[in-house]
Amino acid sequence: MIFSYNKEAVGDVLVAIVDNSGSEKVSFERKGNVAKVFTADKTVGYNFFDVSTYLNDLEGQGQVFLTESQVISLNEQLSDAGFDANLVADNSPKFVVGYVKECVPHEDSDHLSVTKIEVDNGEELQIVCGAPNIEQGQKVVVAKPGAMMPNGLIIWPGNLRGVDSYGMVCSAKELNLPNAPQVKGILVLPEDAVVGSEFKG
Repeated sequence: MIFSYNKEAVGDVLVAIVDNSGSEKVSFERKGNVAKVFTADKTVGYNFFDVSTYLNDLEGQGQVFLTESQVISLNEQLSDAGFDANLVADNSPKFVVGYVKECVPHEDSDHLSVTKIEVDNGEELQIVCGAPNIEQGQKVVVAKPGAMMPNGLIIWPGNLRGVDSYGMVCSAKELNLPNAPQVKGILVLPEDAVVGSEFKG
């Protein structure tokens, strides 16, 4: 579950993203101040219009993290509008320090690598990475599925040339860090970076 709010760009609208539409055609159904966004087989999100009238403490420009009481208010709006849905916020860190346990060339690419990266709570993610400087033994920044990048891109599980990928290894430029180098390559963290800890830049 990803929430996004940018009053300057799109008005007083909170966007709740629950799934990836991919390349599927999306449709909309609006009831009152709530619009459901869906494909032929699933709901992908909801738009809450005039949201500041009931979430008057909402702040942010891009991805926002809501409190439990704010999510309850959104669910009340969904129910009042006649939508049968229950939103659940996931505020667990989505940008974390990862340890590259394995890094091998992709069998169907001359520039991609298939990595196994340990993240929080001992979880291991398989991530296909195109950075030329990724190596086994590095500590890196991982954007887990459900992360929203500074440019608005949302990270979903995917498949690159036949290999499943569950996240993205980030560069300093992709993280919008100050003085990020323009050369292509992931951000390699110091050895004392704690695997599984949240990366805050």
